[in-house]
Amino acid sequence: MSGTLYIVATPIGNVADFSERAIKVLQQVAVIAVEDTRHSGRLLQAHSINTPMLSCHEYNEAQRSEQLLLRVANGEDVALISDAGTPLVSDPGFQLVRLAHQRGCKVVPIPGPCAVIAALSCAGLPTDRFVFEGFLPAKQGARIARLQELQNDPRTHVFYEAPHRIEECLQDMVTVMGAQRPATLARELTKTFETIIPATLSELHNKVQTDENQRKGEFVLVVAGTQKSEAVIDAETEKTLRILMSELPLRQAAALAAKITGQKKNLLYDTALAWQQVKD
Repeated sequence: MSGTLYIVATPIGNVADFSERAIKVLQQVAVIAVEDTRHSGRLLQAHSINTPMLSCHEYNEAQRSEQLLLRVANGEDVALISDAGTPLVSDPGFQLVRLAHQRGCKVVPIPGPCAVIAALSCAGLPTDRFVFEGFLPAKQGARIARLQELQNDPRTHVFYEAPHRIEECLQDMVTVMGAQRPATLARELTKTFETIIPATLSELHNKVQTDENQRKGEFVLVVAGTQKSEAVIDAETEKTLRILMSELPLRQAAALAAKITGQKKNLLYDTALAWQQVKD
């Protein structure tokens, strides 16, 4: 009989969040596929897990998948973990799991910590419908373009962000989604300096800009979707606004477009500003 591929969640910060089931599985499998053997080695050692490790990261996943699934086919149990949290959530593992299913291998999740779900649970924003966007593009133009695609989406949005880009990211969100859009900044979840700040995008940007400590660590940003009552620019309004922008300063173009179309001036101005940012 073939073995099993276990997808095992590990703590995102607080080691006490390691489940008994996860520890037991990791102690019993033949090998554990990890992103970084040094990083995971410390966690495993702290819980008396002496199972051999094999690196499996974005640069060698295709090759490692073949090796790991050969062992599963030969009857061994294999576990996959990431550096922290639930594997495959902005982490390697997709190729391995897909190939395992294609080959008829048994795949078993061992659920546990996940920064996305932890942030959602304490954000105070709607959770009945949400979308996880992972990391936004590093370059501003591409980042703004992606935010524009999301600005009228009614679902709650969840993002990861790096400390060296958090300030710029929030500024772009203010530009595209509006200063008053509700959001929550969750930083260093389950760790010693955990902070959870519900506020508007503008307030969060100011907080990060003025407090150096809020630019350190690992970030999850939870941003409210557009409200049903918020106006959405239709194709005809967009055409009118773009024509006026080609002939007039931005504020005048937005004001005149509002008179012509009946749309809110602030909405048209924010939209035009976002277009201009991408063009620049």
